[in-house]
Amino acid sequence: MSVIFKDHELGLRVKSKWWASRTAIYLTLLIWAVVCLFPIFWTITTSFKMAPDVMKGNLIPWWDFTPRWKGWESIGLSPRLIGEVSTVREEFFKRFWNSAVVSISASLLAVILGSLAAYGLSRFSYKFGFMKNSDISFFFLSQMILPPVVLALPFLVLYKSLGLLDSRIGLILLYTLMVLPIVIWIMRDQFQGIPIELEEAALVDGLGIWGAFMQIVMPIALPGMVAAFILSLVLCWNEYFFAALLTSTNATTLPVMVASQTGSQGINWWSMAALSSAAILPLVIVAIALEKYIIKGMAAGAVK
Repeated sequence: MSVIFKDHELGLRVKSKWWASRTAIYLTLLIWAVVCLFPIFWTITTSFKMAPDVMKGNLIPWWDFTPRWKGWESIGLSPRLIGEVSTVREEFFKRFWNSAVVSISASLLAVILGSLAAYGLSRFSYKFGFMKNSDISFFFLSQMILPPVVLALPFLVLYKSLGLLDSRIGLILLYTLMVLPIVIWIMRDQFQGIPIELEEAALVDGLGIWGAFMQIVMPIALPGMVAAFILSLVLCWNEYFFAALLTSTNATTLPVMVASQTGSQGINWWSMAALSSAAILPLVIVAIALEKYIIKGMAAGAVK
């Protein structure tokens, strides 16, 4: 009888410890989720505030303040102004289109070039002087160490001489170079996780190197490529420094427009918040639509 009682007591202790650990884990995750989502919550709610509510730091809608469309009216996207002609709204859509074209084009180009480079580094042996595969890979990664301000003057002079200032093509080329190193590293890890025996079997069956890459390797590596694309898209979409430096009128992107919401009375927080909310929305939609690929890419070791 005492043995049964001790076993029952031990079972209760194990179960209580399990519940305590699970509670601690979920509580930690909940706190972390609140910390991560609070900036987005603050941005969205600020777009519906009046100036006094912004200055007072009111947070909870219908409790601390009554939501208004002030921020969205400033960019012509409120329900009252949506059917009317708005110069600001046209300007917003122009900047939005510039950001979409530049970010998507640069991300696709970086994924294509980066995947080819990463496949070569993971499957073949190279030697340029003293540099071998590991040195070449580190060289690509080292390009991210330089702060953007160091490259400002060289790119400004180069783009002026080539006639690429204030052009989408100029930003696409620059953004491709900017995200290419991280894409190479992500895809190199992805390709190294694919058994080389699959390609050898494809070669024995008569496929060439390109055939094995396109028909065998690419379908397996697709989740990692999508993860690399999304990461590149986020980096390109949010880039401000070079967009502000190399554009002025025609190719200006959304981050530049968001940062320009200042006036003689200070920063128009409601306008900036409305613009930021509209700029965040496409990335959220893309992330939700491609969520399964992101998870597969991370599970396969694509993001480390």
